[in-house]
Amino acid sequence: MNDGEMLKIVVPGSTANLGPGFDSIGLAVSLHLTLEVVRAEVWEFIPKTSEVKSIPTGESNLIYQVASQLARQYGVVLPPCRVFVSSNIPFTRGLGSSAAAIIAAIELANELGHLDLSQEEKMRIASVYEGHPDNVGASLYGGVVIGSHLKDRTHVVHIPSIPVDLIAVIPAYELETKKSRTVLPSAFTREQAVEASAISNVLVAALLTNHWSLVGEMMDADLFHQPYRECLVPELQHVRTIAKRNGAFGVALSGAGPTVLCFAEQGRGKEVYDALVATFPHCDVRMLSVETKGSCVYKMALEK
Repeated sequence: MNDGEMLKIVVPGSTANLGPGFDSIGLAVSLHLTLEVVRAEVWEFIPKTSEVKSIPTGESNLIYQVASQLARQYGVVLPPCRVFVSSNIPFTRGLGSSAAAIIAAIELANELGHLDLSQEEKMRIASVYEGHPDNVGASLYGGVVIGSHLKDRTHVVHIPSIPVDLIAVIPAYELETKKSRTVLPSAFTREQAVEASAISNVLVAALLTNHWSLVGEMMDADLFHQPYRECLVPELQHVRTIAKRNGAFGVALSGAGPTVLCFAEQGRGKEVYDALVATFPHCDVRMLSVETKGSCVYKMALEK
């Protein structure tokens, strides 16, 4: 990128787990983080929307931290830039705001540092940074990702889209993933692990064959995290009841919560949305869709 160019990076938000697909399944949603990048004398991050109003404006910004760390690994120094940051992804609500920032940072370093990274390399770097491939995979590829992050390899299977409507019920309070992880058990017996992973396997098979009622059943049957996190998200059970009564086939915590995501067959989401808006006036209820496009980078000439 030269002085007369602007770089635009657009990255979707995401939901993770879909119930039993713990730290493994991610789905990109129609919320986006956008960076507009121009060359400058020093690094500066300028928030343009309320969701990002509290971000650090200097080099302590997460995007700078990840980008500069990656550049160092490749022996490159990134030229300073002014970065205008827009987002409609709610912060610390389980919709992948930090994963989107990590992918945006990798795209930024790749462009500014001319790293020429493949999608697989970006995926591995992001998973190493994040510790699991679900949110970052969805933000990178779009659609659905099913991944495993092992010590020496990250594997991802990408499904470009699934034909569902999404309705998010976003409570007013934040819930940090770190706090949400403290309520989870540190170990499972072999019997519990077999049962929990079998439920996850059936969820994936049902998703891929559009067997929606079975998808919903497996979301409810999750043994990995939702039974332990329900105490932190009192809305979950109530949303599940109302959504299913009005046509949703499945309901799951979005990532670590507190957002609760409802799934309906395509065309049925509006009924579910209307019922949830009426029942949860204290929450931000949004109709979303599956975002089929992953992160995108555009180069534009600045107007003279």
